[in-house]
Amino acid sequence: MKTAQQYKNLTIREFTKAAEIYESTHAGIYEMCREDYPYISGELAKEPYTDLLDCGCGTGPMISLLYEQNPDRHYTGIDITPRMIEVANAKDLPGVRFVVGDCEDLPFEDASFDAVICSNSFHHYPNPQKFFHSVNRVLRPGGRLILQDYTAPRVILWLMNHTEMPLANLVGHGDVAAYSLAQVHSFCEAEKLRVERLERGKKFRLHLVARKEKKR
Repeated sequence: MKTAQQYKNLTIREFTKAAEIYESTHAGIYEMCREDYPYISGELAKEPYTDLLDCGCGTGPMISLLYEQNPDRHYTGIDITPRMIEVANAKDLPGVRFVVGDCEDLPFEDASFDAVICSNSFHHYPNPQKFFHSVNRVLRPGGRLILQDYTAPRVILWLMNHTEMPLANLVGHGDVAAYSLAQVHSFCEAEKLRVERLERGKKFRLHLVARKEKKR
């Protein structure tokens, strides 16, 4: 069993190599991330927001898309891999921040964002509850977390976590674990995030929308 830091080091090594091709037409396994973008955009379009955080933003493809649609809003991307952030910053999008940081310990003030998105990055986090705690802290009351990742029926999930992901580690990938819908619901519940949508879609995709309750 690897330590949290060992998993994070694997992730940094993997995505340092991937940064140069991440948004290209020959990005390999990373091309599947693009399938999440319409879903996230659709969820965001359901209500207004001003400040958005993209956790595990990579080279910033999702923020680039959102910026193109609404350049007047404030976007921040965070990723643990410095090279990813270097490539993102090279886009030079006015008013957009890309920072190196750990999504389990977000380096932002309390109640900084109306929306937090996370696409295909969550299964790299060794301490998932810390991620949800950190997201809850930086969300404003009434703000939403929109998360896309992997899930599967119980038997397939066991195989993913006990065979596929350990094999991925051996070839240098930082995958940690995929979670059941019940586990994700419990992560939200522990932080008092109200689950508004939680389902398993096609291709083992996990869809989550959770809201930070407004104070009464």
